Amino acid sequence: MQSWRDAMAVNHSGKVGPYALLGLALIAVSSAGAVLQQMDGVPPLLKASWRMYGTSIVLVPGFMYQWSAKDRARLSMNDCYLILLSSLFLAFHFGSWIWSLDHTSLVHSLLFVTSHPLVVVAIMPIMGLAVRKGHVLGAAIGFAGASIALLEVETNSEVTLMGDAAAFVGAVTVVGYLMIGRHLRSERNTPVFIYAFPVTLMAGLFLTLGSVSLEGTELYSSVPESSAFGWADLFWLPWVAYLSLGPGLCGHTVINTVLRWISPLVVSVALLFEPVIGGTIGWIITGEAHLGAWTVIGGPLMLLGAILVTLEEGKDHSQSDTHS
Repeated sequence: MQSWRDAMAVNHSGKVGPYALLGLALIAVSSAGAVLQQMDGVPPLLKASWRMYGTSIVLVPGFMYQWSAKDRARLSMNDCYLILLSSLFLAFHFGSWIWSLDHTSLVHSLLFVTSHPLVVVAIMPIMGLAVRKGHVLGAAIGFAGASIALLEVETNSEVTLMGDAAAFVGAVTVVGYLMIGRHLRSERNTPVFIYAFPVTLMAGLFLTLGSVSLEGTELYSSVPESSAFGWADLFWLPWVAYLSLGPGLCGHTVINTVLRWISPLVVSVALLFEPVIGGTIGWIITGEAHLGAWTVIGGPLMLLGAILVTLEEGKDHSQSDTHS
């Protein structure tokens, strides 16, 4: 069986370059929450749609290349249905998470939206998957930490139950998005851009429909903050460009790239530290952390629980690698 020490190895030559890239990518990804929270005056669903449209533009070159290479022929009608469903999950993930940024503290929003490993344990019996002691232990610690962190609602005006719940909805829905993506990418060998571009673009369209219905957004308006195309305004364009090129391209794309040299287990655990890094970035930007005693106690327990679940899941991959 592959040991944890083996999993930590970058490559045979021991170069630290990929780890440096992972660190920079993690910082880029973690900065998204703080940046989105500073986009005052833009309704959350509209803000989420802008993020999706910006990312879609970044994905266009890769999509066009793979489409012209006739990789589209690999898609079946069932694959197309799964892509549509994945875009719905992605829309709900970003919509609920960005809504939570306006209704709870940055740290709480990041803590609850990154708790998806705990969600996976909860649905494993439904999927007919074996739940081991490591899963149960991690989930128990994680959910206990969440319960403690929620006590902050009574003592911190920046933290709300609805905001934390919305962030947790983001964690639940991202599980559906990740599961479909794993199926299409690993089992169906769907090219990354053929999958990512339509999912991201359609998620933006779904979010626009939600914003028009719930936030009073117009398709065209002289006021950018109430326009579906307000992201193209000269004031907001740099914000959307950063979210697309920073957390999007330099973040998620680089993370997918370093998986060639770094164990997926190591990457998965590293990504769970987004609340710590994102909260620090938010504090640097605003000078405020809104970090109470209950969060200081419960937050690390949530992270520990998610890490334990992730490590337990990593055992399956290690065994499959050993026996292949």
